[in-house]
Amino acid sequence: MTAAPALPPLLDLGGTIVFALTGALLAARLRQTFVTMSFFALLTGVGGGTVRDLIIGADVFWLRDPWVSPTILAVVLLAWFTPRRWWEGQLLEWADAAGLAAFAVLGTAKAMAFDVALLPALVLGVVTGCAGGVFRDIIAGVPSIIMRPELYVTAAALSAALTGIGITMGLPDAIVWAVAALSGFVLRGVALIWKIELPSYDDRHSAPDGRDQ
Repeated sequence: MTAAPALPPLLDLGGTIVFALTGALLAARLRQTFVTMSFFALLTGVGGGTVRDLIIGADVFWLRDPWVSPTILAVVLLAWFTPRRWWEGQLLEWADAAGLAAFAVLGTAKAMAFDVALLPALVLGVVTGCAGGVFRDIIAGVPSIIMRPELYVTAAALSAALTGIGITMGLPDAIVWAVAALSGFVLRGVALIWKIELPSYDDRHSAPDGRDQ
């Protein structure tokens, strides 16, 4: 097994903060208690990375990092004591896009560092980026974003794929990670601005008059 690369801790922590905030704010919209808000924030912030680490047999990242749990608690306090209107609009959508791309890159890079084959590593990159939000939505009982035709998983897959290809080609890590994260973020951003969606199964199998073929 190869040694894990020095993944950028600030990038990892930044993605955790973004996703933790989305979990806390969802709990706030549901008018939950501070304890429930904290649970949502933790689940969303570390969910994807935890699944990845358990699958590849690595130490679960947030159990070894002394900054993750206090940072998530600080995020919850921020959400608890600020008006919800401060966070409405598309600000969180853009922040979530950044976190999604960053986590997809970090998940892929860490999986490949543990000798995971290329395609499974890409899958783990996507899981790292998406799983926390999926867990959050399931617990909250709201429709998950992966069940909608938005370019969300696709953006994570782009970041993961570029990371895997760059590592396989032996390109400098910093360049690979930056290009991969930026590409996923831009794709997600373009989808947000122009409302680009993937075609659904029914769209492909329906007649022009709307009846199933």
